[in-house]
Amino acid sequence: MTLPCAVAPGPPEPLVAGAIASAGAALVGIEDAEVLVWTDPYGAAPLRDVLAAAPGVKWVQLPFAGVDQFLSVIDDRLVWTCAKGAYAEPVAEHALAIALAGLRQLKVRARAVEWGRPMGRRLMGQRVVIVGGGGIAEALIRLLAPFRVDVIAVKRTPGPVSGASSVVVGRDGLRGALPGAALVVLALPLTPETVGIVGAPELERMDGDAWLVNVARGAHVVTGDLVAALQAGAIGGAALDVTEPEPLPAGHPLWDLDNCLVTPHASNTWEDMAQPLFAERVRANLDRYQRGEPLLGVVDTAVGY
Repeated sequence: MTLPCAVAPGPPEPLVAGAIASAGAALVGIEDAEVLVWTDPYGAAPLRDVLAAAPGVKWVQLPFAGVDQFLSVIDDRLVWTCAKGAYAEPVAEHALAIALAGLRQLKVRARAVEWGRPMGRRLMGQRVVIVGGGGIAEALIRLLAPFRVDVIAVKRTPGPVSGASSVVVGRDGLRGALPGAALVVLALPLTPETVGIVGAPELERMDGDAWLVNVARGAHVVTGDLVAALQAGAIGGAALDVTEPEPLPAGHPLWDLDNCLVTPHASNTWEDMAQPLFAERVRANLDRYQRGEPLLGVVDTAVGY
């Protein structure tokens, strides 16, 4: 029997439709579906309404790695998968790009109209702290290999992270790892426990020329504490692809600081990068589902990612 699969909201994009066909599944209406591919990354309330009209759905594939927007809907009645790991490489590329731009003061250089004074810090041989132990962390560690850095990974639970020289656990482990790091990179899921994981106590433990890089979620950082640290020159700077609030409003202090580089959540743009990777995740998981194999990116409903 052909696996009945629905896509919502709206008609499926060609790449997703092609992935479903390639896996040998059939596109059907939501009322007849066993599998739902959800394509709106912010649509928790509409998803709840769709599921109410879809009694036969057993598995929901969500579009992005982060599922914090859907925690009000996710429960253990269904199997939930997200795209964690699918976008690791483009996000890691962006993290490295903005990290190097920060260390080399490229925001100041790009705006300069005169030669100016020498400034900047090299990455080669430095210590890097990566908060998170998933696909983005491992992809970033691979990209950092030519720089011969010493990587300390910070995780929620003990366990190895490929390529890291050491792993520490929890907030206490993070605070202990911060002194001496040239870069502190946030690449972890947003959960109630990780909201504000970097605030004044953590910023105070960072070196005066260290850079904070955030490619995860803006709420991981206490924005007011970060603004104060940047204005005081307490750390070298911050390179942020995500902010709290988001979008960052015009006139916010972070825009005007020379030691703060902001990109508009652009590490994995949907049209240019994410869409084909998501389509491949859909195809791979439909294949696995039909063969009875473990799915990729299964959401742990107990921990919320």
